[in-house]
Amino acid sequence: MKKFVIRRVLLGVVILFFVSLIIYSIERSLPTSYVKGKAMAMSQKQGAKPYEELLADLNASYGLDKPVLQGYFVWLGDAIHGDFGESWVWTQPVTEKFANVIWYSFALSAVAFVLEILIAIPLGIISATKQYSKADYAVTVFALIGISLPTFFFATILKWIFSINLGWFDLYGIVGRMHETYGSVGKVLDMAKHMVLPIVTLTIVSVGSLMRYTRTNMLEVLNADYIRTARAKGLPEKKVIYHHAFRNTLIPIITILGSSLPGLFGGAMITETLFQIPGIGYTSYQCLVQGDIPFTMFYMTFLAVLTLLGNLLADILYAVADPRVRIN
Repeated sequence: MKKFVIRRVLLGVVILFFVSLIIYSIERSLPTSYVKGKAMAMSQKQGAKPYEELLADLNASYGLDKPVLQGYFVWLGDAIHGDFGESWVWTQPVTEKFANVIWYSFALSAVAFVLEILIAIPLGIISATKQYSKADYAVTVFALIGISLPTFFFATILKWIFSINLGWFDLYGIVGRMHETYGSVGKVLDMAKHMVLPIVTLTIVSVGSLMRYTRTNMLEVLNADYIRTARAKGLPEKKVIYHHAFRNTLIPIITILGSSLPGLFGGAMITETLFQIPGIGYTSYQCLVQGDIPFTMFYMTFLAVLTLLGNLLADILYAVADPRVRIN
């Protein structure tokens, strides 16, 4: 196991190098340029330098006058030493801005992730054990609705019902207008209230695929010979399902859950943007559309690291879930 982890980490470093190079190349090729917009704004001021001269000065100060490959290695050298530069949009160090917004996204995604597991896996098991029953059809319809609903559409419906018609929640934001007048507990409850609709949105649109995946794999296991043997021995049905069958269903489920790690810290860009939650997803979207290369590079590289870690964690958990699985 130790050798396997070391090999995967070394392979991950190589993959990360090429992924970050591709990301940097794409960033340098985007039509949206923060530097061009800033140079244009500065050139319109009275007594300012011409636009071309300002653009050349700004490109030189940000290192954008160098070729893509040379500029990438300059960024890589700084990144290895923990210096990811300063965000052009937010005018503060990238890591500092990241630390300020990541916990909103983590709280949002973590709660939705737990709810997804608590809802999808039990319902998937029920649907498989009661195949072609009314419960199975109801779960299938619910899952297909969740899979089919676009995030922006479902979020808009929730806002229209619960914010506009019923007035239970604010349309957007992480705090209300009276937030500063509340005590410590009141402030927490105010933020929690503003998280309800985004969490419901994330949970409903993601629960369907895991539910169907659990049902499909559970049905495959329930039809296996060793399950029929366990039932023939007279074992209780609950023990057959939850001890023998479900344990063997865990391996494909772990694959899905391991790939969910980037989502926990990567933010939900569409949901956060629709509800204007100041998390990492909404922040990175603003940086992306304005051509903020330092912040976008850090964010995309961070997601790549999480993806590699999620895959490694899933491989390690295979052996935990099923002792028959051994990594050579």
